[in-house]
Amino acid sequence: MALRIHFSSDDITQTRLAQAPDPMWEVLLSLHMLQTNDGPLVFGQWRREVRGRLSRSMRPLLALAPPRGYSPDFLTPAAATGGIDLGVSALLSTPRSRLRGDLALLAASQQRLSPCVRELAEGDVEALRDLGQAIHTYHRLALAPYWPRLQAEVGADLAARTRAASDVPTDSFDHMMRMLHPGLEWQSPVLILHGPHVHGDLHLNGQGLLLLPSFFCWRAPTVLRNHDLPPVVVYPIEHQPTQLAHDRTRGPAGKGLVALLGRTRATLLETIAEGGSTTELARSADITPATASHHVSVLREAGLIVTRRTGGAVLHTLTPLGSDLLNGRPLT
Repeated sequence: MALRIHFSSDDITQTRLAQAPDPMWEVLLSLHMLQTNDGPLVFGQWRREVRGRLSRSMRPLLALAPPRGYSPDFLTPAAATGGIDLGVSALLSTPRSRLRGDLALLAASQQRLSPCVRELAEGDVEALRDLGQAIHTYHRLALAPYWPRLQAEVGADLAARTRAASDVPTDSFDHMMRMLHPGLEWQSPVLILHGPHVHGDLHLNGQGLLLLPSFFCWRAPTVLRNHDLPPVVVYPIEHQPTQLAHDRTRGPAGKGLVALLGRTRATLLETIAEGGSTTELARSADITPATASHHVSVLREAGLIVTRRTGGAVLHTLTPLGSDLLNGRPLT
């Protein structure tokens, strides 16, 4: 099965590649991951930490985000690109008719709805307010401690794509669309999303498409079911093969940061801020590529950079912690 997304020339002009993760999409997709054992090399430690923090009050939220199948579109309002507070505020303003429609689709995919979800479907104001509070609480416990890592990984993925696109002497839009994800097929002017739960045709009609990179999206891109909503394709970034875990060693006393002291690593960090491959880093510090690779490993283990491989090139970018250190901001 496949969904065919049709572009006009105006749609190509209006299509945007988001530059940061969307907090409401990460809430929803992380709820999916929390209820599975997928991606243990990346998410295993995060799951163990988060499951130990959550209380039974999160059960209504889990009921709205089953690990497989449909989740209500109203959980990911477009306003969330401005932050979690704006996202929750937009959710609280969801019209009753849309709540009923989305939750009817959820009911059709499940044997029975929990009482709190039925109250939402009936437009209960208190139930909707409780949902907003639950999302805020979940975000604080399950995402906020890890948000710098999420932002860094998404930023590194975007930097690698931008660098790769600039190195290809072809139409940049066509190249961007072709390299987004194996589950997306670009046959200009149609983007084809393959998957068991998508089908039909979506004509953008001049509004363009938001391409949204996501840390918690796993294996396959996803879209909103309701084609009347602002169109978005959420796609998985390429993950680092390391566990997502709460960083408890930040600050000058951390072993990784102590290891950074020295002119060579400072030079490499400055060069990475401008974007560069391992070969370019070696040249900037007047060292061999092998020596540069060693220093880069120390920087990466300290949480100051992330690394991406694109084709035959290995590219490095700063994490928020690395940027703070380089710019002399307090490491909190």
